Amino acid sequence: MSAASRGLLSRLLSLSILSRANPTVHFRNFSAESLSSYESDGDVPSTIIEATPRVMRPTSKRTGAIAVKCGMTALWDKWGERVPISILWLDDNIITQVKTIEKEGITALQIGAGQKKVKHLTKPEMGHFRAQGVPLKRKLREFPVTEDALLPVGTLITVRHFVPGQYVDVTGITRGKGFQGGMKRHGFSGMPASHGASLSHRSIGSTGQRDAPGKVFKGKKMPGRMGGKQCTVKNVWVYKIDPARNLMWVRGQVPGAEGNFVFIKDAVYKKPDISLLPFPTYFAPPDEETSELEPLVADLGETDPFMAAD
Repeated sequence: MSAASRGLLSRLLSLSILSRANPTVHFRNFSAESLSSYESDGDVPSTIIEATPRVMRPTSKRTGAIAVKCGMTALWDKWGERVPISILWLDDNIITQVKTIEKEGITALQIGAGQKKVKHLTKPEMGHFRAQGVPLKRKLREFPVTEDALLPVGTLITVRHFVPGQYVDVTGITRGKGFQGGMKRHGFSGMPASHGASLSHRSIGSTGQRDAPGKVFKGKKMPGRMGGKQCTVKNVWVYKIDPARNLMWVRGQVPGAEGNFVFIKDAVYKKPDISLLPFPTYFAPPDEETSELEPLVADLGETDPFMAAD
């Protein structure tokens, strides 16, 4: 018998002896099941989640949102400087699933955006929406949150979730540009354009060394597929939100082509002022008419320190 087999048998024997000596001892498998489920033989009470405003702490983490990139435009500040603006549309964001410590072992919220027909859904997707009791959604995304930021299923996430003047991180899939050369993909300068460089003006040049080491190192910048990867643009400044149309204006570019989904969340590095953010999200009053709301705008050049005049 090999040493590995003897070790496995001794391990199983010790577990069986221990379980007979103390029947209440449980051994947890490697799964997403919570440790708290093994604390008692009875049912573990679930976390009570209510759609009520709360006080945000410095360690609290809010949920994000799913938006559709509508395109880009430009604005001009008070000094006449042109500011590029991307327009994002939060298309009917709602909470489609709540993950808690008791059940999944984590605290997270699944957000659904858009609409989709039944014939375009698979049976597992259809069963998921039916079990949660929510409308059919086109795009789903899970956002990790803290326990005090959990929201019940069906809660709307509108553009009022964000505040003009704050910074956000926007994640999306970049435009796919296909197979490209080294000059476009990595910014190489290319070969000399004079005589003596026949048919190699856009070549990347030598990729290896001589006899030592006699190979091309891994990670060498070469021609290849460009774009079509997930990218996160950090510290994007929110210029304006339009609650009536659920639109958001942000400064600069965001990844993806027009019509693609992007994912917005509070910035990690330039954290917004927690006293200005609605927590865990914005709850509209019962008598509020969305069509009558005016856009909320941040002052270009004053709120954003990067746009201040020299």
